[in-house]
Amino acid sequence: MLGSPIPSHPVVSAEEARTLEATLLGGDEAREWKAMQSAGKGVAASILRDFAEAGALPANARILVLAGKGNNAGDALIAAEEILLRVPAATADVLFAFGPRKLRALAAKAWTGLSQSARSRVRIVEPATLSASYDIAVDGIFGFQFRPPLPQEAIDAIAAADTCSIRFRAAVDLPSGLDGAGAFKADFTYATGSAKADLLGCANAGRPRYLDLGFFEAADRNGGTDRVILSSILRPLAALRPASSDKRAQGHLAIVGGSGNFPGAILMCTLAALRSGVGLVTAYVPERLVPGYAARAPEAMWVGLPETASGALGTRGLSRVMEGTERASALVIGPGLGRESASLALAKSIVRASKVPLVIDADALQPDIVRLGKAPKVLTPHAGEFKRIAKGADLKHLSRELSAVVVAKGPVTRICSGGAIFHSFFGGPVLSRGGSGDVLAGLTGGLLAQNPADPLAAGCRAAVWHGMAADLLAQSKGQTAVDILQLLDCLPAALRS
Repeated sequence: MLGSPIPSHPVVSAEEARTLEATLLGGDEAREWKAMQSAGKGVAASILRDFAEAGALPANARILVLAGKGNNAGDALIAAEEILLRVPAATADVLFAFGPRKLRALAAKAWTGLSQSARSRVRIVEPATLSASYDIAVDGIFGFQFRPPLPQEAIDAIAAADTCSIRFRAAVDLPSGLDGAGAFKADFTYATGSAKADLLGCANAGRPRYLDLGFFEAADRNGGTDRVILSSILRPLAALRPASSDKRAQGHLAIVGGSGNFPGAILMCTLAALRSGVGLVTAYVPERLVPGYAARAPEAMWVGLPETASGALGTRGLSRVMEGTERASALVIGPGLGRESASLALAKSIVRASKVPLVIDADALQPDIVRLGKAPKVLTPHAGEFKRIAKGADLKHLSRELSAVVVAKGPVTRICSGGAIFHSFFGGPVLSRGGSGDVLAGLTGGLLAQNPADPLAAGCRAAVWHGMAADLLAQSKGQTAVDILQLLDCLPAALRS
């Protein structure tokens, strides 16, 4: 399971975040101001990028800022200033939960900058004077310094915002109040400088984003039981390949699956594998499906296997699969397999006998299958499949028990090989449709075939690539009127972003 380090930063507690910032900034106001500007501008850029999932931002966009007293308020105010600079006709209302006179030094400096740079487009409002609707609301009342309960002033400010129609709700660092009564409910939460532990599992956080401000360039990158994966994990995939490369040097992936009842899954998995950069793909499928699949994806080698009466794979194809996988560098099993006893028996035999690393997905994720064999394994369960194979174990314990990399798919996908848990903050609701997991399995398998010695890197890299492509798809087409194979056309752009 050992491989290259995963580009990632630790998820830290509030106390660790305070210590980190004190160490790096040392109470130096100039350094703190520079960090605040980076955070605010980063939040603004991210808001404008993520807002595209909800459609175009109007030229006369209305922004609401909920400001507290300290650095979180400063970040939010700088974010608003940056948005107003980028959208010249936009306006901003600022609701100071505790009044503008309570602002601490750097937050007051941020307010001065906003009010002076966009003087005619900014106004202070009270809960009773909010507009009926806003395009963007930015929560900057509390960050990681918050200690419950939420003060009444903050509750009143958030309640007033909740009476408005708001298209996009953003929180800086953490949603004020976390999951407590009266808390701010965000669509996106932007963790600045470090990802705080309270962000994980916070229902009001919406979709988390991590904004790297360089805090870990001079600090310890290592350690931590939870880590957030950086987009730089994709950098090797975007690098130039050796001029002497041929297809065999880029790996050979075998894929086993498909059935008469679920013919699409194995095709989607194969199409994704073909986009992974792997040199060769051989797909073993029910023989009646081969002509249609070969017409759809002639780049793959399609091998027909004997079928059961219902069109599922049977055990008679075992010898052909095992003979073929001797030439492969990795194998994916499960997409579209179905749960016929003969198909599951075939999967058991393949997993038990495989000498190459495997990705086990979909119906092959059965308790008595994932525990077979000695080859390295990557498992890609969604929540229901995880529950089925885990038998009550948590992610880390399951990974250790199986000596496998487990890619637990969800709103935040978590990847573990028995040590730290790596979190992918990429992707979103656009992935909540049939075929998403088949695409991920194909990408994972293709990456594993190219580097079979590092299954953890394959799992992490595939999750990030899959998620970043989903973000680009949603930003360009929205979350609704898309199909999952459009993800494939976003994979190149994800590498180049």
